[in-house]
Amino acid sequence: MAFRQCPKRLWLEVHRPQLRADSQAAQASFAMGHEVGEIARRIYDTGQDGVFLDMQVLTLDGLMGRTRELLAERRRIFEAGFTVCTAAQGARAIADVLEPAADGRSWHMVEVKSSSSIKPYYLDDAAIQYHIATEAGVQIASLHVAHVDTSWVYPGGGDYDGLLVEEDVTEQARARQPEVREWLARAHGIVASPQPPKQGIGDHCGEPYECGFAGHCQQEHHAVHGVVEHPVEWLPRRSKALNGHVAATGARSMRDVPDELLNSSQLRVIKQTLSGRKWFDRSGAAAEMAAHKLPAFFLDFETINFAVPRWAGTRPYEQVPFQFSLHRLGRTGAITHTGFLDLSGGDPSEALACAMVTSCGSSEPIFVYNIGFEGGRIRELALRFPRLRKPLESIRERLVDLLPVATRFYYHPSQEGSWSIKKVLPTIAPELDYAKLEGVQDGGQAQAAYAEAIARETTDERRRVLHDGLWKYCRLDTFAMIRLWARFAGRDEFAVAADTAVSSQLGTGA
Repeated sequence: MAFRQCPKRLWLEVHRPQLRADSQAAQASFAMGHEVGEIARRIYDTGQDGVFLDMQVLTLDGLMGRTRELLAERRRIFEAGFTVCTAAQGARAIADVLEPAADGRSWHMVEVKSSSSIKPYYLDDAAIQYHIATEAGVQIASLHVAHVDTSWVYPGGGDYDGLLVEEDVTEQARARQPEVREWLARAHGIVASPQPPKQGIGDHCGEPYECGFAGHCQQEHHAVHGVVEHPVEWLPRRSKALNGHVAATGARSMRDVPDELLNSSQLRVIKQTLSGRKWFDRSGAAAEMAAHKLPAFFLDFETINFAVPRWAGTRPYEQVPFQFSLHRLGRTGAITHTGFLDLSGGDPSEALACAMVTSCGSSEPIFVYNIGFEGGRIRELALRFPRLRKPLESIRERLVDLLPVATRFYYHPSQEGSWSIKKVLPTIAPELDYAKLEGVQDGGQAQAAYAEAIARETTDERRRVLHDGLWKYCRLDTFAMIRLWARFAGRDEFAVAADTAVSSQLGTGA
């Protein structure tokens, strides 16, 4: 599968594994996959007689030998290993689930995936698994890919029947066996080479999944070709036509892209980037903000999205809010703060919803940065808790999105094509630096901190540290919105009050 993504990746996996550096997001994805795999074993081990072959205990050779023994006994096997031993086709594979068929000869194979749908590269994976198992002498009656069903609602009590849904891919796998033989032969040729294949950087560095060698390859690329001052990757929301032009011509700089392939936002990014000047339509932004009078609130959520739900009434990958920060800006510039953070490990949803209803006033505008996210979470809370539906819907109706104001009226060259709040804020209030926060500096780190904080083995002292980091991070998000509001509304005098509040409130971590 590494070869299918990028031949150079395969070579590096074999010959230079020490160069691999998986991101925090990739590591979280691996952990999520392991969790789904553990639940899958519980779901499929209906007779409680299945055997799990643990790679942490067995050597690879030991796993292969134990698989042969269990095949002879016709036992259900989790992580069954198969080997094809030929010079040109040699390969090993490990199947998630292998169940004996009723005919006494063949087997049912299931590949378990933690995603919410069947991806095209899963079919590649399934075809490879089928090939190696059958070449090893195992008769496969059926091959299914099981993935997470995001419409399923966890009933609680550890009952995860229904979490996974299967799709039969047997015929697709059988039909692709000639392709698999070709892949294996080419992959062996790559591995046998003393030098890595020549391969440029591109979309394949992150598709179909993030490559741990991407940083290494980028350094190599820059060493050979130099660092591009204004890379084409900074152009936001690139169309198929634009990506096709880049692929066909090898364009690396914004200067190399014809205007007719660009939309207005992309043209603005190029113009301001090449000129090195900020663009700000003050009157347009101020007119947009004038419709929303003070006092006003500024709201931000932090959420967790477990692949395997932990709380009854939640779905796989549902974004469950565990924290909010809420600042109130008064007519005279007075700033007050309230918030919510639950690290007990219990479902935080209802308590958070109640706290938000209590804190968000009755008629004031509530500014957010990306209304689709905050609005979506409030809608979900309203559906889960009918008694709170009316006040929660009232809150949702008062949301005002700062993101489109930023995208329509403001751009600074240092944003590098992004209007995320972490890119816009340093151009307006450089002193509000997320990098100065200890422990939690972005949403991914917030999720990791929450998961660690609610783990049973986490000490009280460590939990207090995580609480402090989460509290300061989420609070800075709503401080940031106040500073953006002040700039867009043409009320820079309010920035002074905000700066005073930042130094006092973020300093305490209360």
